[in-house]
Amino acid sequence: MTMEKPKRRSRAWFEKQDRDGFVHRSWTSKAGHPADEFDGRPVIGICNTWSELTPCNSHFRELAEFVKRGVLEAGGFPLEFPVMSLGETQLRPTAMLFRNLASMDVEESIRGNPIDGVVLLMGCDKTTPALMMGAASCGLPTIGISGGPMLNGKFRGKDIGSGTGVWMMSEMVRGGQMTQEEFTEAEGCMNRSSGTCMTMGTASTMASMVEALGMSLPGNAAIPAPDTRRNRLAQLSGRRIVQMVEEDLTMDKIMTREAFENAIRVNAAIGGSTNAVIHMLAMAGRMGIELTLEDWDRIGSQMPCLVNLQPSGHYLMEDFYYAGGVPAVMREIQHLLHLDALTVNGRPLGDNIKDAPCYNRDVIKPFAEPYKEAAGIAVLKGNLAPDGAVIKPSAASPQLLKHRGRAVVFESIEDLHERLDDPNLDIDETCVMVLKNCGPCGYPGMAEVGNMPLPSKVLMKGISDMVRISDARMSGTAYGTVVLHTSPEAAVGGPLALVRNGDMIALDVGERSLHLEVSEEELARRRAEWAAPERPVRGYAKLYVDHVQQAHLGADLDFLVGRSGAPVPRESH
Repeated sequence: MTMEKPKRRSRAWFEKQDRDGFVHRSWTSKAGHPADEFDGRPVIGICNTWSELTPCNSHFRELAEFVKRGVLEAGGFPLEFPVMSLGETQLRPTAMLFRNLASMDVEESIRGNPIDGVVLLMGCDKTTPALMMGAASCGLPTIGISGGPMLNGKFRGKDIGSGTGVWMMSEMVRGGQMTQEEFTEAEGCMNRSSGTCMTMGTASTMASMVEALGMSLPGNAAIPAPDTRRNRLAQLSGRRIVQMVEEDLTMDKIMTREAFENAIRVNAAIGGSTNAVIHMLAMAGRMGIELTLEDWDRIGSQMPCLVNLQPSGHYLMEDFYYAGGVPAVMREIQHLLHLDALTVNGRPLGDNIKDAPCYNRDVIKPFAEPYKEAAGIAVLKGNLAPDGAVIKPSAASPQLLKHRGRAVVFESIEDLHERLDDPNLDIDETCVMVLKNCGPCGYPGMAEVGNMPLPSKVLMKGISDMVRISDARMSGTAYGTVVLHTSPEAAVGGPLALVRNGDMIALDVGERSLHLEVSEEELARRRAEWAAPERPVRGYAKLYVDHVQQAHLGADLDFLVGRSGAPVPRESH
């Protein structure tokens, strides 16, 4: 008795014995594939975000070859394909503007090609949510592989962290505590290998979220990029995706509501980036899972931070991996996790983490003795943010988490840069810096400018933090008492647009409050005078601003939300 072959999308291309089948097989075989590779074995698409314009993903050509090894060993047929690569360090105006576009590239590449299962090669931070969102919209068996963090930066006998060190040393130069020559020397000492930022920035945070969701093999998030164990993981992932296709283990069976709740708790425990909020909301939206901004506060805000890692702490990702990585953290908080959540290796999460070791308690603290108490991302609401705003208490100054101050308003990022170091700027450390028109529509793309530099006149006094409020995002490598993602944004007429110099603003993170001390009557008068800024008139930027949702919904395009599956396309003609 012969076993019926499992139903696979690729069979609609390669199994036909007619003109179309001839075309599909013959043209594909030009790369040297023998005829037996078209005999019904699973076709595995390797979605690669390699680009020389995305330095963090520069090693992905080699990583893809290890995936192919694994796919071939397991009896699959690997076919690599490129998609838009988003490098935060180079791409203007911001990589976030193109996250949704890249997700469309991923979705349509998967949907339109003979692919049965997908391996996602993800690195610099927007590539991770973009690829996860695009694949989620297709619903095939999928496994993620992160590129891994680079090695620790080394400068004059000390470790320095990418992003975090840049922001810190830049302020030191402006404040007179570091020379320009020293700053230039550090430039060549920070990035010593391939890989993403080695702080707990957005790239490492999102890699950790993929692992916490169960969408990668255990240990994926923290293995350094140049470590050969990264290549071994890629090869094992290549083997595993073939098995997942045979098992029909699709994304919807892994990325459940319970998996997202697990990831929210892990984000708090690792001191993860505020950007995880907006990306996870968008990913859940693609899966058709109801996840809200309030869920982040309810599930994660009272979680302790266990990981002593920059920007919230001292160490870097290389140290985190040697200490035990994400599995060790998840074991510490296992009593708060859904341990029966399924993962890509076919086993429940609880089985994957039950014996996870921790080798350095200075890097990963025990749950009973956390690095910081109740340090998860907090969601603020009030008349300044009716739909919410976020703050990362673990990276903020404790004395500023409850603060009342006079607003100093910057109407745009250009206005900020022009006036920031003006000696006549009426500002001191008690003020609240307010930046407008940097949200999803306003920039457009919601750039990472929320961690505004402090005025030089304040830095010269030895002050290193002030309360800052905007509708922008900030790099996950950044730090400070920074309120972000204020929704609705200024560019669509949100209350932030109505703030004026001299207004008093009260922040109370403990009470989850963000209040503008201006009467409703005065706000109504200002609203009547407000005029919307000009919007893009052509190209993708126009499509984006016409359809992008606000930050509290994940800033996805409204017509991309919800699951749609990956049907076989109509017959070719």
